[in-house]
Amino acid sequence: MSLIIRAVTRQDYDQWLPLWDGYNAFYGRSGPTALAPEITGMTWQRFFDAYEPMHGLVAEDNGRLLGLTHYLFHRSTTAIEPSCYLQDLFTSEAARGKGVGSALIHGVYERAKLAGSPRVYWQTHETNLTAQRLYDKVAERSGFIVYRKIF
Repeated sequence: MSLIIRAVTRQDYDQWLPLWDGYNAFYGRSGPTALAPEITGMTWQRFFDAYEPMHGLVAEDNGRLLGLTHYLFHRSTTAIEPSCYLQDLFTSEAARGKGVGSALIHGVYERAKLAGSPRVYWQTHETNLTAQRLYDKVAERSGFIVYRKIF
């Protein structure tokens, strides 16, 4: 495999969309609970807006996209430098177990360092044990529990 981790481009949309849909389906956002098309459209547009802190990377092998990750930079009350939040990570079924997810995470690490961010963090569902096996190899668990309220 000749894997390349690179920034998403406008030409990637037709291959990015099935990966994005797969990611959302994994978390129960499909069919009647699918994201509204305008959310997907806005997410895509944000990657190409220089004023947005949101970014996308893709994993490519011989012209075929195998995975994606989306990340953003934000301020923190506990540091001067920006924090990097890795929001989404997904690989195609065929690419799993082949180092694509790890390569995408390391791609975010590289971009965070270039942006002067000393911290990359993310969350996953407690039932996502497959992903946790990878995450335990490339990062440390913070011990924090996530709370939320949806309106």
